[in-house]
Amino acid sequence: MVVISFISAIGLGLGKVRLMGISLGVTFVFFVGILAGHLGFTVDPAMRTYAESFGLVIFVYALGLQVGPGFFSSFHTGGLTLNMLSMGVVVLGTLMAVAFSYATGVSLPDMVGILCGATTNTPALGAAQQTLVQLGLDGSTAALGCAVTYPLGVVGVIIAVMLMRKTLVKPGDTGAQEKEDANKVYMAAFQVHNPAVFGKSVKDIGAISTTRFVISSLWRDGHVSIPTSASTLRESDRLLVITSEKDVPALTVLFGEQENKDWNKDDIDWNAIDSELASERIVVTRPELNGKRLGSLRLRNHYGINISRVYRSGVQLLATPELVLQLGDRLTVVGESAAIRNVEKVLGNAVKSLNEPNLVVIFIGIVLGLVLGSLPIAIPGISTPVKLGLAGGPIIVGILLGTFGPRLHMITYTTRSANLMLRALGLSMYLACLGLDAGAHFFETVFRPEGLLWIGLGFVLTLIPTLIVGAIAMKWLKIDFASVFGMLCGSMANPMALNYVNDTVSGDNPAVAYATVYPLSMFARVILVQVLLMALLG
Repeated sequence: MVVISFISAIGLGLGKVRLMGISLGVTFVFFVGILAGHLGFTVDPAMRTYAESFGLVIFVYALGLQVGPGFFSSFHTGGLTLNMLSMGVVVLGTLMAVAFSYATGVSLPDMVGILCGATTNTPALGAAQQTLVQLGLDGSTAALGCAVTYPLGVVGVIIAVMLMRKTLVKPGDTGAQEKEDANKVYMAAFQVHNPAVFGKSVKDIGAISTTRFVISSLWRDGHVSIPTSASTLRESDRLLVITSEKDVPALTVLFGEQENKDWNKDDIDWNAIDSELASERIVVTRPELNGKRLGSLRLRNHYGINISRVYRSGVQLLATPELVLQLGDRLTVVGESAAIRNVEKVLGNAVKSLNEPNLVVIFIGIVLGLVLGSLPIAIPGISTPVKLGLAGGPIIVGILLGTFGPRLHMITYTTRSANLMLRALGLSMYLACLGLDAGAHFFETVFRPEGLLWIGLGFVLTLIPTLIVGAIAMKWLKIDFASVFGMLCGSMANPMALNYVNDTVSGDNPAVAYATVYPLSMFARVILVQVLLMALLG
């Protein structure tokens, strides 16, 4: 453990260094492990195997648990298109790898390792190694191929993004910014002067309007109140409305007149607007609320309060009745203090319970993941049954528990920091052991013609699929370039490239697209490499 810890510490420290705006992060542990292996550092084989396996299980399970709540919802409308494009990148790269294996004479285990390095996908490498061991073959060659091609796998996506931006993106293209502005929560005040809405209820007005909005507060005769769906509007009423900035002109026509005051400043004291009302942030901590629509709780009608804003993972969301709540959502509640206290009981607000790690679910999930990974799955045309292994089983169980666990009264929520801690710990152990194993023959492979061939093949496997699918997405499907770039980074499991894109593109579109496609593409690569090896070598 001393050697593994030492390698991890040095690698994590060096991973924070940025070169040309790029940092490798925890992946640097892999290369420190390679250097240590080359210098002759060794670990007991049984200990190395255990640490490598345990680290991989912890990493993929925590990853599945984190992406689980948004996994199935990522297939909705726009997300479905992005996921299909992402699968295009995955399938195209896999087919090219098989073709290159037959054309160049590179063995399939070596080519699978090259593919995993080119796509910077260490869980897929873990799955491939487990499958090779199951077939009675040496899994270390796959790790060597991954190590040789990994650096250009990181850089290759960035090069592809730069090429597409140079050739396919027009200088005046502001699609990303427009989309960002369209989805950004915006607050505006209106005065009711349109006779068409006089005497109509909030519910009726919402039904006839095509614009999404929430009336947060209503001023009438110097008194402020929280309108319910049954509240009717009168002439000269003042309304505080939550919407998107692009919809403000339409709402101005609907209500009559927009006030000039800017309600979107960070320094607004909401509690000082009216002494009768208070504004507090309440955290959703009751598991039974996970997956419920905000409108189904009928908080406004039952308690006379209003939800003005919803914060999720640092992103501000519009509090529409259709919004699906998730554990950990932070709701800004406006209303009388007594009413807020009642709402607090409904939502939970037991922040301490979220901060305390629920290790029971962690260990139960690991057990279930290992059991699932060990089950043989018969696939027609493949002589040997496929096993999901240490990578596939835990990630599937993690996704399922993250999605459906709360419905089974299981507390699966973990804070972002706790989840990142588990993932970093597991991945560091896995990469340190992987590097040690591959390091003994790394440099002699790189400096051979065979090594140069591997590097070239890996670079092509990185560059070509991203360029082809990126061009299709932008030219044929007319998807904004920011979302395309994020999708490509997610399909290649490349957070380093995402950091570069975020530094060069304004807005959250790249990160949203990355998160949308990452779960499926990661899962697909883990399963696909196993099926490929079983089908062609089994």
